[in-house]
Amino acid sequence: MISRLALAVAGGLCLWLSFPGPAVWPAAIVGVALLALATKGTRARAGFLLGLVGGFACMGPTLHWAGTYVGAVPWLALSITESVYLALMGMACSLVQSARRWESLPHWLSPADGPHVRPVAIALLWVLQEAVRDSMPFGGFPWARLAWSTAGSPIAHLASIFGAPGLTFVVALLGGWLALTIDRVRRGMPPARAILPRLWPVVAGLAVLGVAVVYPTPTSGKKMQVLAIQGNVPTAGLEFNAQRRAVLDNHVKVTDAAAQKIKAGTMKEPALVIWPENSSDIDPTRNVDAGTEIVRTVDGIGVPLIVGAVLSEPAPKTSNTSLLYLPDKGIAARYVKQHPVPFAEYMPYRSFFRHFSSAVDLAGNFAAGHKTGLFRVPTRTNGVVKVAPVICFEVAYDSLTRKPVQDGAQILTVQTNNATFGHTAESEQQLAISQVRAIELGRSIVHISTVGVSGLITPDGVVHDKTSLFTPKAIDGALPLRSAETLAVRLGAVPEWLGCGIALLLCGIALAGNRSSRRRSLSPEEVHQLV
Repeated sequence: MISRLALAVAGGLCLWLSFPGPAVWPAAIVGVALLALATKGTRARAGFLLGLVGGFACMGPTLHWAGTYVGAVPWLALSITESVYLALMGMACSLVQSARRWESLPHWLSPADGPHVRPVAIALLWVLQEAVRDSMPFGGFPWARLAWSTAGSPIAHLASIFGAPGLTFVVALLGGWLALTIDRVRRGMPPARAILPRLWPVVAGLAVLGVAVVYPTPTSGKKMQVLAIQGNVPTAGLEFNAQRRAVLDNHVKVTDAAAQKIKAGTMKEPALVIWPENSSDIDPTRNVDAGTEIVRTVDGIGVPLIVGAVLSEPAPKTSNTSLLYLPDKGIAARYVKQHPVPFAEYMPYRSFFRHFSSAVDLAGNFAAGHKTGLFRVPTRTNGVVKVAPVICFEVAYDSLTRKPVQDGAQILTVQTNNATFGHTAESEQQLAISQVRAIELGRSIVHISTVGVSGLITPDGVVHDKTSLFTPKAIDGALPLRSAETLAVRLGAVPEWLGCGIALLLCGIALAGNRSSRRRSLSPEEVHQLV
């Protein structure tokens, strides 16, 4: 058991290494392989423990930013909660890699008697685990998905075909095949035969990698000049907005400086300016000085501006909002964040969790929006452009990013505030999600943070003009506008539903097969007692 625990820990650490900041993407494949080997041939209870240990080895360091300014308890609570999902998956992996062969299934899915690595089943179980973890409880937390580890890799281009769940399936399938090869070599099979156990997996694997490398990710389309403002904050941490109007003034200052460059001809005139989440640290609809300052800035630069602001509504709650300002008109449209972050922007069962930590009172009281964000932005050079505002962690949710594209969005803006996570990998992890989303949706993304990391992302997932943390900067560039839908957008959630359904079916078949095999191994008297 100690060797299995060591494999599980190593697998979890490899998964962590695949995400930013280490960002060694092939490590995700190795991590899946090691977890598959650890759970092969074990009982379900052991599989649960191995998955829990491996899960925490991944989630602990990956999510360490969650405790940057609030202490260890929230970080541990989040990491352990996320690890439980991997524990349940570990239990399922033990079940499907059990000692019984499923005689009713094809040989490629249940290839031999005895404990056996089953790559397709492993990949499907990863899809199922992420689907559940991404949706519950409280709407789920789709961070540290295998798909996000592929940002910048050759296989990331598959996201436009299969979506993020399909990308997770591919990574896990490669890991399963690696585990199968290692298992065969370990059992004494010659390396050549171990690597080529059947012709079809090799052909399929090469086809997947070939498609990933050569499949074109369209980046054509009429380009729109954009300007995104990373204004910085006076101090990192939970008190980033403690100085009244300081964050707003920072963004005004950087925008005014950019406007001077535009007038001098050293910077191209944008069609749209984007500020990040919380760029107005006070409600501009209720504070005249803040509202006046934003209007003056918009009129001064002469183009539409999208501002992130917290509004004191609906009372007594607040709302995390994107506001579209037009020159000489003021606020023309607004979008309210649909998925406030539990235990941060709102606290479920606050009185109950207060028994464990007083930090619960640091959580906000944000209300959720109920409409998809889609701004129709009038521009002088591109006509009316449909822009989808996405606020902070919403970028990690499949449906919240896919729906505006299905409604006609030509470009997305991901507005975020990473000041409360300090100098951690959280901002890089979020940027990686936006990279995969750009490929999946076939859209350019303006990823703009108060403090960084920010960048302009083209539909091939490439980041342009990437910024550093806690550095004021105006980033500008021309991004293609696209209207065509990728296959991933057209298929929507159907591939994920199918994958989850098949995974559940395999678990049921494995469970029934194990029970049947156990009964055959018992004496007639023992079977009679069970009945």
